[in-house]
Amino acid sequence: MKTDRTTLRRLPERGSHDPDTVEGILDEALICHLGLVDAEGRPFVIPTIHARIGDVLYLHGSPASRALRAGSGVDACVVATIVDGLVLARSAFHHSMNYRSVVVYGRAEKVEDAGEKGAALEAIVEHVLAGRSAGTRAPNEKEVKGTLVLRLTLAEASAKVRAGGPLDDEEDMGLPVWAGHVPLRMVAGDPVPAADLVAGAPPWPDYELGRGEKSP
Repeated sequence: MKTDRTTLRRLPERGSHDPDTVEGILDEALICHLGLVDAEGRPFVIPTIHARIGDVLYLHGSPASRALRAGSGVDACVVATIVDGLVLARSAFHHSMNYRSVVVYGRAEKVEDAGEKGAALEAIVEHVLAGRSAGTRAPNEKEVKGTLVLRLTLAEASAKVRAGGPLDDEEDMGLPVWAGHVPLRMVAGDPVPAADLVAGAPPWPDYELGRGEKSP
């Protein structure tokens, strides 16, 4: 939804409120950053793993986390960013990066319902690696109680995307300086088994490690 907080004032042509764009970026980004101000007026920004189910974004962490505890029931801001490339311009001023980002505003609420919390925790594991939850032990009651889950709707969210090469000033176009962009992408290495795997443990399940790689 487009609101005053999600209205892009700088380079608005790069912005989007399209739900598919917003959801696609959130689903591909491995982590996000949660920002809030606690009851004592202190700002916090922490990285955390997230997952989306429909139009709800879930965040998780330890109940001992002061920032996450403070985030329950207060206005929060969540940012997820994917860097797609380096943009090298003729002038220092116009250097940039190609990226896809999402900003979500809303009231973060602690998830109390057991069914919703279980679904959120499973979705977070699936966000890390699709298909993984089926091959692992499910969390027990103690582990579920020991995990804090916050929910935030996507009712107030926007995306911003930059792609392509540099945007130099006309007077700089003739400078004898290399200009262009360098695509970047995250690549998974070969899986490394734990040193203490039990005898008879199955081999690497050959999960699909790609996360929708995209050339800028």
